[in-house]
Amino acid sequence: MSENNPFPNENNTGHFWDDNLRELSNDPPGWWRIGFHASWIFCIIYFILYPALPTLSGYTTGTLGWTQVGEYNEDLAAIDQVRSKWEDQINDPNVTAAMIVADDELRNYTIRSAKVLFGDYCSACHGAGGAGNAAMSVSESGYPVLADDDWLYGGTIEQIQTTITNGRKGIMTPYGARLSAEEIDDLAQHVVALSEGGEHAAGKALFMEPTKGGCFACHGMDAKGMSALGSANLTDVVWRFSPGGLESARHTITHGVNGELMDPQSRNAVMPAFGPLGKNLSEGTIKKLAVYVHQLGGGQ
Repeated sequence: MSENNPFPNENNTGHFWDDNLRELSNDPPGWWRIGFHASWIFCIIYFILYPALPTLSGYTTGTLGWTQVGEYNEDLAAIDQVRSKWEDQINDPNVTAAMIVADDELRNYTIRSAKVLFGDYCSACHGAGGAGNAAMSVSESGYPVLADDDWLYGGTIEQIQTTITNGRKGIMTPYGARLSAEEIDDLAQHVVALSEGGEHAAGKALFMEPTKGGCFACHGMDAKGMSALGSANLTDVVWRFSPGGLESARHTITHGVNGELMDPQSRNAVMPAFGPLGKNLSEGTIKKLAVYVHQLGGGQ
Protein backbone atom coordinates (compact mmCIF):
# COMPACT_ATOMS: atom_id res chain seq x y z
CA MET A 1 0.00 0.00 0.00
CA SER A 2 2.83 2.40 0.81
CA GLU A 3 5.78 0.83 -1.04
CA ASN A 4 5.68 3.39 -3.85
CA ASN A 5 5.31 7.05 -2.95
CA PRO A 6 4.16 9.04 -5.99
CA PHE A 7 4.21 12.24 -3.88
CA PRO A 8 7.67 12.30 -2.24
CA ASN A 9 7.65 16.03 -1.53
CA GLU A 10 4.20 16.09 0.14
CA ASN A 11 3.60 16.02 3.90
CA ASN A 12 1.83 12.66 4.07
CA THR A 13 1.81 9.55 6.23
CA GLY A 14 2.97 7.22 3.49
CA HIS A 15 -0.45 5.57 3.16
CA PHE A 16 -1.71 5.43 -0.44
CA TRP A 17 -4.57 3.75 -2.24
CA ASP A 18 -5.06 3.44 -5.98
CA ASP A 19 -2.08 5.74 -6.59
CA ASN A 20 -4.20 8.88 -6.00
CA LEU A 21 -5.89 8.49 -2.63
CA ARG A 22 -3.50 9.33 0.21
CA GLU A 23 -3.56 10.18 3.91
CA LEU A 24 -2.02 13.54 4.76
CA SER A 25 -0.55 14.66 8.09
CA ASN A 26 -1.25 18.38 7.78
CA ASP A 27 -2.29 20.30 10.87
CA PRO A 28 -6.05 20.98 11.12
CA PRO A 29 -7.20 24.46 10.13
CA GLY A 30 -7.34 27.19 12.75
CA TRP A 31 -11.12 27.45 12.81
CA TRP A 32 -11.36 23.73 13.64
CA ARG A 33 -8.94 24.03 16.58
CA ILE A 34 -10.81 27.05 17.91
CA GLY A 35 -14.09 25.14 17.72
CA PHE A 36 -12.56 22.09 19.43
CA HIS A 37 -11.19 24.03 22.39
CA ALA A 38 -14.38 26.11 22.66
CA SER A 39 -16.46 22.93 22.88
CA TRP A 40 -14.62 21.38 25.86
CA ILE A 41 -14.48 24.74 27.62
CA PHE A 42 -18.25 25.07 27.09
CA CYS A 43 -18.80 21.58 28.54
CA ILE A 44 -16.86 22.40 31.70
CA ILE A 45 -18.75 25.65 32.20
CA TYR A 46 -22.08 23.86 31.58
CA PHE A 47 -21.25 21.10 34.09
CA ILE A 48 -20.45 23.77 36.70
CA LEU A 49 -23.61 25.81 36.14
CA TYR A 50 -26.26 23.13 35.45
CA PRO A 51 -27.20 19.61 36.64
CA ALA A 52 -25.07 17.28 34.56
CA LEU A 53 -23.17 14.41 36.17
CA PRO A 54 -24.61 11.41 38.05
CA THR A 55 -23.29 10.70 41.53
CA LEU A 56 -23.77 7.91 44.06
CA SER A 57 -26.46 9.93 45.84
CA GLY A 58 -28.11 11.63 42.86
CA TYR A 59 -26.49 14.13 40.52
CA THR A 60 -24.56 17.37 40.51
CA THR A 61 -27.04 20.21 40.97
CA GLY A 62 -25.05 23.04 39.37
CA THR A 63 -24.30 26.42 40.90
CA LEU A 64 -27.38 28.07 39.34
CA GLY A 65 -29.79 25.68 41.07
CA TRP A 66 -31.79 25.31 37.83
CA THR A 67 -33.98 22.26 37.14
CA GLN A 68 -36.47 21.42 34.41
CA VAL A 69 -39.16 20.78 37.04
CA GLY A 70 -38.49 24.15 38.62
CA GLU A 71 -38.77 25.93 35.27
CA TYR A 72 -41.99 24.02 34.53
CA ASN A 73 -43.49 25.03 37.88
CA GLU A 74 -42.55 28.68 37.29
CA ASP A 75 -44.20 28.65 33.86
CA LEU A 76 -47.26 26.88 35.27
CA ALA A 77 -47.55 29.44 38.05
CA ALA A 78 -47.38 32.24 35.48
CA ILE A 79 -50.16 30.61 33.44
CA ASP A 80 -52.27 30.06 36.56
CA GLN A 81 -51.85 33.73 37.41
CA VAL A 82 -53.27 34.72 34.02
CA ARG A 83 -56.10 32.19 34.29
CA SER A 84 -57.02 33.10 37.85
CA LYS A 85 -59.24 35.93 36.58
CA TRP A 86 -61.68 33.32 35.26
CA GLU A 87 -60.81 30.27 37.36
CA ASP A 88 -61.68 32.08 40.60
CA GLN A 89 -65.14 32.81 39.23
CA ILE A 90 -65.70 29.26 38.01
CA ASN A 91 -64.61 27.77 41.33
CA ASP A 92 -66.80 30.17 43.30
CA PRO A 93 -69.69 28.09 44.78
CA ASN A 94 -72.00 31.05 44.25
CA VAL A 95 -71.35 31.10 40.49
CA THR A 96 -73.59 28.57 38.75
CA ALA A 97 -73.07 26.93 35.38
CA ALA A 98 -76.03 28.96 34.07
CA MET A 99 -74.26 32.16 35.12
CA ILE A 100 -71.14 31.05 33.24
CA VAL A 101 -73.20 30.44 30.09
CA ALA A 102 -74.74 33.91 30.38
CA ASP A 103 -71.33 35.65 30.58
CA ASP A 104 -69.77 35.75 27.09
CA GLU A 105 -66.17 36.19 28.23
CA LEU A 106 -66.37 33.60 30.99
CA ARG A 107 -68.25 31.15 28.76
CA ASN A 108 -65.65 31.42 25.98
CA TYR A 109 -62.81 30.80 28.43
CA THR A 110 -64.66 27.86 29.99
CA ILE A 111 -65.31 26.19 26.64
CA ARG A 112 -61.67 26.48 25.57
CA SER A 113 -60.43 25.29 28.92
CA ALA A 114 -62.88 22.36 29.09
CA LYS A 115 -61.93 20.96 25.69
CA VAL A 116 -58.97 19.13 27.23
CA LEU A 117 -61.11 17.96 30.15
CA PHE A 118 -63.68 16.54 27.73
CA GLY A 119 -60.89 14.68 25.95
CA ASP A 120 -59.65 13.25 29.25
CA TYR A 121 -62.96 12.21 30.80
CA CYS A 122 -65.68 12.04 28.13
CA SER A 123 -64.41 11.45 24.60
CA ALA A 124 -63.50 7.79 25.20
CA CYS A 125 -67.24 7.02 25.35
CA HIS A 126 -68.94 9.95 23.64
CA GLY A 127 -66.35 10.49 20.89
CA ALA A 128 -64.50 13.59 19.78
CA GLY A 129 -66.86 16.54 19.70
CA GLY A 130 -69.61 14.51 21.35
CA ALA A 131 -70.34 12.55 18.18
CA GLY A 132 -70.99 9.38 20.19
CA ASN A 133 -69.81 5.83 19.58
CA ALA A 134 -72.30 3.56 17.85
CA ALA A 135 -72.86 -0.04 18.89
CA MET A 136 -71.43 -2.64 16.53
CA SER A 137 -74.36 -5.04 17.00
CA VAL A 138 -77.85 -5.11 18.57
CA SER A 139 -76.44 -6.79 21.69
CA GLU A 140 -74.15 -3.83 22.40
CA SER A 141 -75.10 -0.48 23.88
CA GLY A 142 -72.94 2.17 22.26
CA TYR A 143 -72.82 5.68 23.70
CA PRO A 144 -75.15 8.67 23.16
CA VAL A 145 -74.47 11.58 20.85
CA LEU A 146 -74.06 14.80 22.83
CA ALA A 147 -74.10 17.11 19.83
CA ASP A 148 -77.79 16.71 18.95
CA ASP A 149 -80.90 18.01 20.71
CA ASP A 150 -82.15 14.66 22.00
CA TRP A 151 -81.74 14.22 25.77
CA LEU A 152 -82.94 11.35 27.94
CA TYR A 153 -82.64 13.31 31.17
CA GLY A 154 -83.05 16.82 29.82
CA GLY A 155 -80.61 19.19 28.16
CA THR A 156 -80.71 22.28 30.36
CA ILE A 157 -77.38 23.34 31.83
CA GLU A 158 -78.60 22.34 35.31
CA GLN A 159 -79.74 18.88 34.14
CA ILE A 160 -76.46 18.27 32.33
CA GLN A 161 -74.50 19.24 35.44
CA THR A 162 -76.62 16.88 37.53
CA THR A 163 -75.99 14.06 35.06
CA ILE A 164 -72.22 14.57 35.16
CA THR A 165 -72.17 14.88 38.94
CA ASN A 166 -74.39 11.95 39.92
CA GLY A 167 -74.31 9.75 36.84
CA ARG A 168 -77.36 8.06 35.31
CA LYS A 169 -78.69 4.51 35.25
CA GLY A 170 -82.18 4.12 33.86
CA ILE A 171 -83.97 0.80 33.71
CA MET A 172 -86.01 -0.68 30.89
CA THR A 173 -87.89 -3.78 32.03
CA PRO A 174 -87.25 -6.89 29.91
CA TYR A 175 -90.53 -8.21 28.45
CA GLY A 176 -89.22 -11.47 27.04
CA ALA A 177 -90.84 -13.54 29.81
CA ARG A 178 -94.09 -11.54 29.85
CA LEU A 179 -95.00 -11.22 26.18
CA SER A 180 -95.09 -13.70 23.35
CA ALA A 181 -92.74 -13.40 20.39
CA GLU A 182 -95.66 -12.15 18.29
CA GLU A 183 -96.58 -9.48 20.86
CA ILE A 184 -92.96 -8.32 21.10
CA ASP A 185 -92.84 -8.07 17.32
CA ASP A 186 -96.05 -6.00 17.32
CA LEU A 187 -94.62 -3.63 19.92
CA ALA A 188 -91.34 -3.31 18.01
CA GLN A 189 -93.21 -2.52 14.81
CA HIS A 190 -95.24 0.12 16.65
CA VAL A 191 -92.04 1.74 18.01
CA VAL A 192 -90.52 1.84 14.53
CA ALA A 193 -93.78 3.23 13.10
CA LEU A 194 -93.80 5.96 15.78
CA SER A 195 -90.34 7.10 14.69
CA GLU A 196 -91.68 7.38 11.14
CA GLY A 197 -94.78 9.35 12.14
CA GLY A 198 -97.21 6.42 12.05
CA GLU A 199 -98.43 3.63 14.30
CA HIS A 200 -99.08 -0.11 14.35
CA ALA A 201 -102.57 -1.01 15.59
CA ALA A 202 -101.76 -4.22 17.46
CA GLY A 203 -98.58 -2.73 18.90
CA LYS A 204 -100.38 0.45 19.98
CA ALA A 205 -102.93 -1.61 21.89
CA LEU A 206 -100.10 -3.36 23.78
CA PHE A 207 -98.38 -0.01 24.33
CA MET A 208 -101.49 1.34 26.08
CA GLU A 209 -102.50 -1.88 27.89
CA PRO A 210 -101.34 -1.78 31.58
CA THR A 211 -101.44 -5.56 32.05
CA LYS A 212 -99.38 -6.25 28.93
CA GLY A 213 -96.85 -3.78 27.60
CA GLY A 214 -97.94 -0.74 29.57
CA CYS A 215 -95.21 1.27 27.87
CA PHE A 216 -97.09 4.55 28.30
CA ALA A 217 -96.32 4.51 32.05
CA CYS A 218 -92.69 5.43 31.35
CA HIS A 219 -92.71 6.75 27.79
CA GLY A 220 -95.86 8.83 28.22
CA MET A 221 -99.24 8.74 26.53
CA ASP A 222 -97.71 10.57 23.56
CA ALA A 223 -94.63 8.28 23.59
CA LYS A 224 -92.34 11.31 23.84
CA GLY A 225 -90.58 10.06 26.96
CA MET A 226 -90.11 11.57 30.42
CA SER A 227 -86.85 13.24 31.37
CA ALA A 228 -87.48 12.56 35.07
CA LEU A 229 -87.29 8.82 34.32
CA GLY A 230 -84.78 9.02 31.49
CA SER A 231 -87.22 7.24 29.19
CA ALA A 232 -86.62 7.71 25.49
CA ASN A 233 -88.72 9.74 23.08
CA LEU A 234 -90.05 7.08 20.70
CA THR A 235 -91.53 9.53 18.19
CA ASP A 236 -88.30 11.01 16.82
CA VAL A 237 -85.71 9.47 14.53
CA VAL A 238 -82.99 9.33 17.20
CA TRP A 239 -82.19 5.84 18.48
CA ARG A 240 -80.39 5.38 21.78
CA PHE A 241 -78.97 2.09 20.56
CA SER A 242 -77.63 2.50 17.05
CA PRO A 243 -78.32 1.68 14.33
CA GLY A 244 -81.92 1.40 15.50
CA GLY A 245 -84.74 -0.14 13.53
CA LEU A 246 -86.93 -3.18 14.03
CA GLU A 247 -84.25 -5.62 15.19
CA SER A 248 -82.86 -3.15 17.72
CA ALA A 249 -86.33 -2.32 19.08
CA ARG A 250 -87.17 -6.01 19.36
CA HIS A 251 -83.96 -6.70 21.30
CA THR A 252 -84.55 -3.84 23.75
CA ILE A 253 -88.17 -4.86 24.39
CA THR A 254 -87.20 -8.49 24.88
CA HIS A 255 -84.11 -8.08 27.07
CA GLY A 256 -84.52 -4.58 28.51
CA VAL A 257 -81.86 -2.12 29.60
CA ASN A 258 -79.78 -2.40 32.78
CA GLY A 259 -81.85 -5.39 33.77
CA GLU A 260 -79.02 -7.92 33.76
CA LEU A 261 -80.25 -9.47 37.01
CA MET A 262 -83.47 -10.46 35.22
CA ASP A 263 -81.99 -11.07 31.77
CA PRO A 264 -78.26 -11.63 31.06
CA GLN A 265 -78.71 -10.25 27.53
CA SER A 266 -80.03 -6.94 28.80
CA ARG A 267 -78.18 -3.95 27.39
CA ASN A 268 -75.91 -2.11 29.78
CA ALA A 269 -76.23 1.67 29.57
CA VAL A 270 -74.71 3.46 32.56
CA MET A 271 -73.36 6.99 32.84
CA PRO A 272 -70.77 6.97 35.69
CA ALA A 273 -70.80 9.65 38.37
CA PHE A 274 -68.01 12.22 38.26
CA GLY A 275 -68.95 13.94 41.51
CA PRO A 276 -68.19 12.92 45.13
CA LEU A 277 -69.73 9.44 44.66
CA GLY A 278 -67.67 8.70 41.55
CA LYS A 279 -64.44 10.09 40.16
CA ASN A 280 -64.65 12.99 42.61
CA LEU A 281 -63.91 15.81 40.19
CA SER A 282 -64.03 19.30 41.64
CA GLU A 283 -67.22 21.33 41.34
CA GLY A 284 -65.41 23.80 39.08
CA THR A 285 -64.30 21.02 36.72
CA ILE A 286 -67.83 19.62 36.55
CA LYS A 287 -69.22 23.08 35.77
CA LYS A 288 -66.69 23.41 32.96
CA LEU A 289 -67.71 20.05 31.49
CA ALA A 290 -71.40 20.92 31.79
CA VAL A 291 -70.88 24.19 29.91
CA TYR A 292 -68.82 22.43 27.25
CA VAL A 293 -71.41 19.68 26.69
CA HIS A 294 -74.21 22.26 26.70
CA GLN A 295 -72.61 24.19 23.82
CA LEU A 296 -71.85 21.15 21.66
CA GLY A 297 -75.11 21.72 19.84
CA GLY A 298 -77.98 20.33 21.84
CA GLY A 299 -78.07 22.35 25.03
CA GLN A 300 -81.54 23.62 25.92
